[in-house]
Amino acid sequence: MSHVQRPLWRALVLAVALVCALPLFAVEKTRIRVDHYAIDAELIPQSHRLTATAKVRFTALDDITSAVFELHNALRPSKVLDEKGKPLSIERNASDSTVRVLLPNGMAKNDSATLTFEYEGTIESADDSPVEGLKLASIGPDTTYLLYAGRWFPVNNYGVNRFTATINITVPTGFKVIGSGATGTKEVPSATKGGLFKTAYSFSWDKPSFPGTIVAGQFLQTDTNAGGLAVHVFVKPNHRDYAQAYAETATKEYEFFTAMYGAPPSRVLNVVELPDDTVPTTWAPEIAALAGRYFNERTDYRVLASTLSHQWWGASVSPVTKDDFWLEDGFAEYAQLRYVESIAGQAGAEEAIKDIATGALAYDTTPLARVGSLDIFSPEFQSLNKDKGAMVLHMLRWVIGDAAFDKAVKNFATQYAGKPASTADFQAITEQASGQTLTSFFSQWFDSTGAPEFRNNYKVFRLGNNKGFRVTGQVSQDLDLFQMPIEVRVDTDGRSEMKRIEVSGTNSPYMIETFGRPRRIVLDPNDRVLKNSPELKMRASILRGQQMQAQGDYAEALKQYQQALNVNHDSSLAHFRIADVFFEQRNYQAAANDYRAAIDGDNEPRWTEVWSHIQLGKIFDVTGQRERAINEYVKAQQTRDDTQGAQAEAAKYLQKPYVRPRNNQSAN
Repeated sequence: MSHVQRPLWRALVLAVALVCALPLFAVEKTRIRVDHYAIDAELIPQSHRLTATAKVRFTALDDITSAVFELHNALRPSKVLDEKGKPLSIERNASDSTVRVLLPNGMAKNDSATLTFEYEGTIESADDSPVEGLKLASIGPDTTYLLYAGRWFPVNNYGVNRFTATINITVPTGFKVIGSGATGTKEVPSATKGGLFKTAYSFSWDKPSFPGTIVAGQFLQTDTNAGGLAVHVFVKPNHRDYAQAYAETATKEYEFFTAMYGAPPSRVLNVVELPDDTVPTTWAPEIAALAGRYFNERTDYRVLASTLSHQWWGASVSPVTKDDFWLEDGFAEYAQLRYVESIAGQAGAEEAIKDIATGALAYDTTPLARVGSLDIFSPEFQSLNKDKGAMVLHMLRWVIGDAAFDKAVKNFATQYAGKPASTADFQAITEQASGQTLTSFFSQWFDSTGAPEFRNNYKVFRLGNNKGFRVTGQVSQDLDLFQMPIEVRVDTDGRSEMKRIEVSGTNSPYMIETFGRPRRIVLDPNDRVLKNSPELKMRASILRGQQMQAQGDYAEALKQYQQALNVNHDSSLAHFRIADVFFEQRNYQAAANDYRAAIDGDNEPRWTEVWSHIQLGKIFDVTGQRERAINEYVKAQQTRDDTQGAQAEAAKYLQKPYVRPRNNQSAN
């Protein structure tokens, strides 16, 4: 999500952006497999309560004497019953949100059993969340969200253990409930005299996947149906004007991915608005949920594409182990890039490629094949899986060619539809589709760390008899095992010429002949290879700083931003982020200094100018200098840059001075 601009920097935290797809795994070895859930739950929004019964059918993967499940700490099991209705002893461990059910008679490997959990609790804040400080479940009178990551039902090996489910949710009449596999609704009699006042929604998902997310509330619904694809958009009343655009965009993206990857698990898609106090995006079968901030006049097709592509990468094809999560997150991120490329061309995809490369290099100290050793909610884990995973696909496409790459990915999506897959499975299919042995490629990018930093030394010779020119050169880089083709652009007096050369080892000689006189030679001009460069090092430092800032570690954030300035003292983005930290800390003079530096810097990215003027206006407002504030808001309007609604923001504070909330240190 690194393309999201100010003032939505919190959405840039990789650990938050992907939490919907990356669950917290129990430390001990998984010894059971859940096959099916039958859940009956009632939501009582006014008191933030949930009461539920969950029947869990599971299979032992080893001889066991207990079964361990994850359950939100705010939910208290009142009893757990075996198949004969006999109560079983349980042990609650709040430190890892688990419930251990003791099995008096044990279970042999491959035996199956069903346990019935009866539980209830109040979920309103992030206090008891499975992930400290992050709301993954909330029950409220306006909106309820029970994300799979929130463990609102007994969960096993989340993100890996595929299961089927029937889920019945009872809510007050007037609420809509969105889930996977909707089958119908019915009125439920009141427990007291007075008639019908509750509605029960039923969901059934009979193909093993991850149908564990429920969203409920008072939504406006927009429906479209084109080519047999039913798209339902659920938004709050203040976003009604944007629902149709999202429905149309989702339809285009869904059909694009269908053509690229084959049939999805379902021809139904629910685009759902989430509150801004939880993850920016999440997904489940038939569900693509986005935070309310994304619903505006500038339809964020990139975020939507990344989210709904999980219908193929996650809901359909899923990872065998934690080490294989890139097959879900990296594929979804690259799917977004392919859609951007399809509507904006190669030039339009350039910024997205830079974003991905930046994330891929931000924490490149652990091999992608060994990410299972990392904390699953760490920026390292998610940067590697999402960004480096996507960059691996981008490079693989360059190595084997578009036709072979598209064939391999479609074959992979088709052959493993509804099943888990491993990196080895994908490599085998890719080698078959391309006719190439790709051991060196996968070894380089999965079993090793680091990226080359290319250096180019060359000489130009004139050939006799009007035959043009010859360039003899050598590409140097510091990875001894590196082996990949790279693209070379030769700018001449006439047109530019593109050549493909092989780079193997630390020094690789090459020779190129051109008709026109070479004026400049550029290695990998289209960023087809993940490589180090001063620009990417700077961007990676800024990305790490943003993550530290969002976590409240201002000292480390400033340290990372300063590293970026050491590379490029004129970086507008680095100055802007430093100013953000000072603004958060209410150090207004220091913030103003760096917002000014951002305006006077390299103007990369361009939106730093308009938002620096807006932030300066806010500073002048809160320090009682209204005329100077108005001047900054007018300058913001004069830029004509409307990135992330900047013009509306400036207009709002021209009408009414900005007032900083007392209990909130963030800019509004």
